[in-house]
Amino acid sequence: MPRTRSSRSSKSSKLSPRTRKAIDKLPKHAQQIYKKAHASALKEYKNPEKRRGGKRQSAEQVAHKVAWSAVKNEYQKEGDEWVKK
Repeated sequence: MPRTRSSRSSKSSKLSPRTRKAIDKLPKHAQQIYKKAHASALKEYKNPEKRRGGKRQSAEQVAHKVAWSAVKNEYQKEGDEWVKK
């Protein structure tokens, strides 16, 4: 099924449905942290030479790891809920 233009409007549209669902469960502030960190990391690690693993990981994979790390710096999971540290 081809993607529509609107589904590609966000840089994070390449995320798996499972990841998208996990992000959607975050508090709004944590979602903003994720999106900002993800966008910044995509720019930062666009060049494979800047990535620790080189071409073994895509810029998208690295950006996802960076974004989750940024969220986990300010939030922690308690049971099924994400709460501010």
